[in-house]
Formats: sequence, structure tokens, C-alpha cells
Amino acid sequence: MTTQLFESNTRGKADFGWLKANFSFSFGNYYNPERQQFGMLRVLNDDTIAGGTGFGTHPHANMEIITIPLEGGLKHKDSMGNEGVIRFGEVQVMSAGTGVEHSEMNASQKDNAKTLQLWIFPDKEAVTPRYEQKSFDIENQINTFVNIVSPKDSTDGNALWVHQKTFCYLGLFDTNTTTIYLVKIPKNGVYLFLIEGEIEVNNQVLKARDAMEITDFDQFEIKIITKSKILLVEVPLNQS
Repeated sequence: MTTQLFESNTRGKADFGWLKANFSFSFGNYYNPERQQFGMLRVLNDDTIAGGTGFGTHPHANMEIITIPLEGGLKHKDSMGNEGVIRFGEVQVMSAGTGVEHSEMNASQKDNAKTLQLWIFPDKEAVTPRYEQKSFDIENQINTFVNIVSPKDSTDGNALWVHQKTFCYLGLFDTNTTTIYLVKIPKNGVYLFLIEGEIEVNNQVLKARDAMEITDFDQFEIKIITKSKILLVEVPLNQS
């Protein structure tokens, strides 16, 4: 197994007043030639959006976009006619495909909204744009990884799906527990993002908002040092 640790303070940052963003990979005004992407994972942004503000209407194409609210909610509106609010406990996927425009505004006028957004390169371009959101009961499934996103042809009918051989999991784990992750597709890699807590992987300690790239493995062990919330993203390392 090969691992590479990225401490939270090494991420790219932007502060526009209304938006405070942390970038795991090059994005917008942040460019790092050594952090362009991890396999088919192109973006993992950790955003805090002030009340009454947000992202106005903007376009996307040929990208699988996954949004995970951590606090508060986002009001979504797109050119496909979808409109609504996605809140903590829900996950949203959007296949941009041939092209879509959307806006993402803080659903509150006063409270901050905190979100994670992932962009994943699709395995098929120029698909018909689509949108879906779903609630996942992460809080009542302690000490296990809950599958929130799978490939379109996956046998897991509970997860949302995307046009890529990728799997996303969220998990809440108690202090002094251990869990094992088994690779779903051989030769895929995993990007582990620690949302909260403290864990140990491959004899390396991760703290809140640290990340780790994990490759060349069939399975790996995660030791939970303090109560933790973990996001795992398994992706192909190369486009098939």
C-alpha cells in the first residue's frame, strides 16, 4: 500500500468575504502543479458560504458533481427545471453532460452554510444532464461506511449514481474503534478526507480536514483515535 498525507493547512485557500473556501486541488485562483487531481477526482472544495449569499447562475459540462452539506442548506436551481433546498443529511448529484446551468445559494439569510463539493471526470461524455438528491441516515449508522454514491451499474440500489466507476462513502465512528475498507474495483485508488476527529492510517495520524491518497491496496485499516466523520472517495486512477 502506498499513501500520501496532505495536512489541512497545505490546501489552497480563498476568502471573498461571503465565501471562505479550501481547495484540495487546483481551482480558481489557486494553482499547484503537484495538486491537479487524484485519478478521476478533479475537485474537493470545502466551502463556508455566508447567509444571504451564494453562487449565481453558472455553467458546467462533462463533469459529475457531488454536493454534501455539512451545516445548513443550499438552495439549488438549474436549467433542467429543478429547484429546491438540499440540507445536512442529504447528498446531491448532478451529471452536467452536454451542459447545464445552475445556481447554489445559502438557504438561510443569516446563518453560514458549510458544504463539500466534489467534481469527478465522467467515463462517458455528452450524456443528457440529470439531477438527483437523497437523504442518508448517517447519524444512526455508527461505525460503518454508508454508500452514498456508486457507478450507474452498481448493485447497491440505495446509493445515488454517477457516470464513473467511483464509490463515495460517509461514516461516523466512535473513539477507539477500528474499521477495514476493501477496494471495490481493483487498481482504483482512495482519497480519504477526514471531516472531523482524529484517525490513524498506515501508521500516520490524520486530524480534522487532513486528507490521504491511498493506492496499491486490496484493503486497509483505519484506527479511530477520537470520534470521527470520514469521507472516502474510491476512483479510477486513469480514464478507462
